[in-house]
Amino acid sequence: MGRSRYTITEADKPHFLTCTVMEWLPLFIRPYIVEHLLNCWRYQQTHHDLRLYGYVILENHLHFVAQAPDLSKCLSQFKSFTARQIINDLQTKGADKALQRLRFSKRAHKQDRVYQLWQEGAHAEMVYSESVMRQKLEYIHNNPVKRGYVDLPEHWRYSSARDYAGIEGMIEVQRWY
Repeated sequence: MGRSRYTITEADKPHFLTCTVMEWLPLFIRPYIVEHLLNCWRYQQTHHDLRLYGYVILENHLHFVAQAPDLSKCLSQFKSFTARQIINDLQTKGADKALQRLRFSKRAHKQDRVYQLWQEGAHAEMVYSESVMRQKLEYIHNNPVKRGYVDLPEHWRYSSARDYAGIEGMIEVQRWY
């Protein structure tokens, strides 16, 4: 998965993951871009047995807890597919400033592309107990509250906090509690 010291140690176990846009660009303020992320997860749930336990999508990064028979492959495909889709959308919509920054911040060793959307790595941490799962889900769900965006976690549209509060969310999750 790249040059991160955080690796997916046991691919079939749940992991807490973080994916961050290069230069922390606030691309996920656009609902059509967020939909690419959700659609990719939906596809992986159907075709790659991805189990999504919790997630939050903020303006420039996302956190999620997931499990799959080959989570490393799912993560790699997620980042690759969503990068292509988002960059294509930015080009179609003439978002030249965002594209310029993604071109400028691209790592030198990335010779196979013009733009780099995602920072390398995913800060993967294995969830090895129920208490760690609860801690990670609470961290994920409270992220928008800590930032002052909402008063209650379930008020954030792009979060599984809604599902855990008994409100239908944007994507199916496997509730842990």
